[in-house]
Amino acid sequence: MRNVFGVDVGGTGIKGAPVDLERGDLAQERHKVLTPQPATPEAVADRVAEVVGHFGWSGPVGITFPGVVTANTVRTAANVAKDWVGVDAARLLGDRLGNDMPVTVLNDADAAGVAEMRFGAGKGRKGTVILLTFGTGIGSALFIDGNLVPNTELGHLELHGHDAEKHASTKAKEDEDLSWPHWARRVQKYLAHVEMLFSPELFIIGGGVSRKADKFLPLIEGIEAEIVPAQLQNNAGIVGAAMVAAGR
Repeated sequence: MRNVFGVDVGGTGIKGAPVDLERGDLAQERHKVLTPQPATPEAVADRVAEVVGHFGWSGPVGITFPGVVTANTVRTAANVAKDWVGVDAARLLGDRLGNDMPVTVLNDADAAGVAEMRFGAGKGRKGTVILLTFGTGIGSALFIDGNLVPNTELGHLELHGHDAEKHASTKAKEDEDLSWPHWARRVQKYLAHVEMLFSPELFIIGGGVSRKADKFLPLIEGIEAEIVPAQLQNNAGIVGAAMVAAGR
């Protein structure tokens, strides 16, 4: 099967498209809707069905989730409704989409990392690689010699007495109207903390802000690891979700 559908569920938006698994790219332009507020399981399932239905898709669907997911069951839900905790997301979403669309659910940053390691900035890289997605929160994906250590959630490391994502996410930049240099200093402090704990060879910076990497990455200093923007940018989660759904 060359094409599989991928959906990326975020704290502010839900986007998806069929993915060409040979090229590691979207087969059609993605469709995006706003994440419902509150982002309850039923409401999110309706929006996911809206995205998938936009393409008239039938077949396997990979879906990301902004939290810890083990065996398709949600364990944490930092940026969506707490009602998600303990929900078998694959069963819920599969029931909503229909029997002809088997569903796989995984952590959103893990999905983005899988795509970047196969097709993007991490291709062929060994050692310790950490992808960080900056958006509503901060997601993370940790790879050791190309192998994923799932559900790391490094955005919740404590920084200045709070979850790091409350201090250094893109949402924090927008909510506090921070300049690029001011926000870059916050990201730098966060990266230094993660580097101290894990000593990666490479940081891959993903999420929507990766499109503007030239505005902040050159301002980050004092980090020994190489720092590069995600090549698949904000489509990485969609691509990775489809890859995992296809068993790639």
